[in-house]
Formats: sequence, C-alpha cells, structure tokens
Amino acid sequence: MDVLKKPITILIADDDPDDRMLALEALNENHLTNNIYFVEDGEELLDYLHHRGQYTDVASAPRPGMILLDLNMPRMDGRESIREIKSTAELRDIPVVILTTSKSEEDIARTYNLGANSYITKPVTFEGLVEVMRGLRRYWFEIVELPPQINH
Repeated sequence: MDVLKKPITILIADDDPDDRMLALEALNENHLTNNIYFVEDGEELLDYLHHRGQYTDVASAPRPGMILLDLNMPRMDGRESIREIKSTAELRDIPVVILTTSKSEEDIARTYNLGANSYITKPVTFEGLVEVMRGLRRYWFEIVELPPQINH
C-alpha cells in the first residue's frame, strides 16, 4: 500500500539537536519519505511559516502539511508559537502535533485550548519514539484526510 497519497512536508520545531536527530531516525525507521525540515525555536518557526529572514525562498521553505512542535524552546516557546499559528488565518489549518517531554495537565489543556491537533509526550527510549512515529504515520498519513497543501 502506498502510504502517502501526496508527499506531505513535515516541519519539526525542537531546540535539542539530539531530539531532532532521533525524530528523523524514527521517521526513517517508519519509511516516511516525506520532506522533513527543522527549526530550533518558535521565532525561527514563525520566520519559516511567514517566509522571513533566511526563509524568504518559498522553494527551500515549503508550506508544511504538519508541524511537530516541542513546547520548551528558547526565544519563543511552543505555547506562544501555537497561539500565533492558530490565530493567523493562512496558517491555522496546518495540523500541529505537540511532541514534548512535558506531562503537565496544564500544558495539555492549554495547548489543546490554543488549537493543538494532538499532544504526545516524548518517549524516553528510541524504540518508544519509533512506535510514536509509527502511530503518527498510520493516523496522520494513512487514515486522516489532511487539508491540501496550498501555498497561501
């Protein structure tokens, strides 16, 4: 079965280089052939989404079909980022999946209230992360119909 109807760009916002590398390896373990881009904090995430600064070239910063968002990042954290994404008309339809170490009920409730589409606590093992990415692949890329990736 062809996993993807169309390639979907995944944008991962995480300040930890090891977590970024592990996420990429876990996605690769699940044979996701999506284009995957990384940003290191909320300010860089919003620059990417609004094509500012180093992201003015739309070809090298394509509109993501999904954002995997860490909450605890420097400069602008994930909570502030999701607030801006979901309050911006041309961005609010991008699914945002929180992928963070926080198990705080306050964080869970707050991010769903801000418009998060899913909340996942990062597993402590690589095998656990591979399983999470397998679940993401199955749900988000095989079952759910995502909005079309239209460059606004």
